[in-house]
Amino acid sequence: MKVAVIGLGSMGMGAACSLLRAGHEVHGAELREATRAEFAAAGGTAVPTPAELPADAQAVVVFVVNAAQTEDALFGSGYAARLSPGTAVLCCTTVAPEFARSLGARLAGMGLLPLDAPVSGGSVAAKDGAMSVMASGSEAAFAAAGPVLEAIAKKVWRLGAEPGIGSTVKMVNQLLAGVHIAASAEAMALGIRAGADPRTLFEVISGSAGSSWMWQNRVPHILEGDDTPRSAVNIFVKDLGIVLDQARALTFPLPLASAAHQLFLAAAAGGHGGKDDAFVIRVWQALTGIELPG
Repeated sequence: MKVAVIGLGSMGMGAACSLLRAGHEVHGAELREATRAEFAAAGGTAVPTPAELPADAQAVVVFVVNAAQTEDALFGSGYAARLSPGTAVLCCTTVAPEFARSLGARLAGMGLLPLDAPVSGGSVAAKDGAMSVMASGSEAAFAAAGPVLEAIAKKVWRLGAEPGIGSTVKMVNQLLAGVHIAASAEAMALGIRAGADPRTLFEVISGSAGSSWMWQNRVPHILEGDDTPRSAVNIFVKDLGIVLDQARALTFPLPLASAAHQLFLAAAAGGHGGKDDAFVIRVWQALTGIELPG
């Protein structure tokens, strides 16, 4: 199957390489020259812009940062207009549900098969072809996208026939993920300030009731002093912003998500927006002067 992947970041690169391992012909669009070279070395074909991707792709997978980039990748580049009717278009970017609905209607109106398909699992799951996909779309879209989903996902949740449902579920996931990361950073910062050994603290909590997936996944980045962005602080500035915008439209209070959003905003304002999201802990470092591991 010929597949085009737009965006070869930590998630997109993992998905594209998983597709290569599954035997698909994969073309990637990515602005960064070094990343294109990395993908070419893995056996793929890489171009700088979506406009240069093949028009005869049977499936297109979008792994960009936000709704604006999705709009530009598919329509600003003119790529969507070049695709043949019946091509599956998987939007794996975290976007607002209303954008996912609008995008789905627009693509369907062009004869394409949209799948609202945000993902979870992080860069490791992406590399292993073991992501969780929260998908919604028509039966035809699921059928056309089947080989792609089989290659990139361990679990595909079929959430409904209309785009927007997948993004609604992903929005709830991101609320929890953002709050859990912020809470993990706060807990680790408190432990450090109180004199606990950070590594021992991590091990104890990992085996106790206060643990979470985010605690076990993100705190090791802090312990190693490695702020290489597997997922950046700015991602949660955006994603929790989506959560809060939706809640405001529903007149729905979200005090915990609001507090977490302010912490990620503070980290970004302090110059850490492009760093690993675990380093929201630097907000507490700036406030209290604690010394971080590593």
